[in-house]
Amino acid sequence: MAEDHEDARGDMARGFWVFGYGSLIWNPGFEPVERVPATLSGFARSFCMWSIHHRGTPDLPGLVLALDAAEGGRCRGIAFRVGPERAAATLAELRERELVSSAYLERRVPLALDDGRVVPALAYVVDPAHVQYTGPLSLERQAEVIAAATGGRGPNADYLFNTASHLAEIGMEDAELTELAARVRTRLGL
Repeated sequence: MAEDHEDARGDMARGFWVFGYGSLIWNPGFEPVERVPATLSGFARSFCMWSIHHRGTPDLPGLVLALDAAEGGRCRGIAFRVGPERAAATLAELRERELVSSAYLERRVPLALDDGRVVPALAYVVDPAHVQYTGPLSLERQAEVIAAATGGRGPNADYLFNTASHLAEIGMEDAELTELAARVRTRLGL
């Protein structure tokens, strides 16, 4: 991870790219100078991380999306370019948000932008050795957890609903998230 942090610091004079695949898509928390649809290869987006801070508690954990390494995996999302004037502050804010429990690892990845460019970008990927890593869970188990949990940033269901709807709005509908959202709505009587 030190190498990744060093690379990110080296970009401060130029700014940097970060990959959004979950809540960063609809709530980046910063104003990017560029926003481009993108694809990350070698990873899959999945609800494979227990949330004990933002969307759950230690007593009743929720689930959040993570990039899980997957041979042949492909994840669609948004690449955000942070300008040099806000690079250091934005990186600090991202680290505070994403590295709250060390379940995510900050990695430097090659990101294929839809406009044909390939850029080095930061991505927050799950640490499969971390206690918050769930491994694969059935959709029914995910729905059960998400319907019941609430954390510091609100109900776990809102996180799922916002992510699924924003992906659909930008033409990147994720069929599994859409199905999961329907199951959670049924559980919640919505």
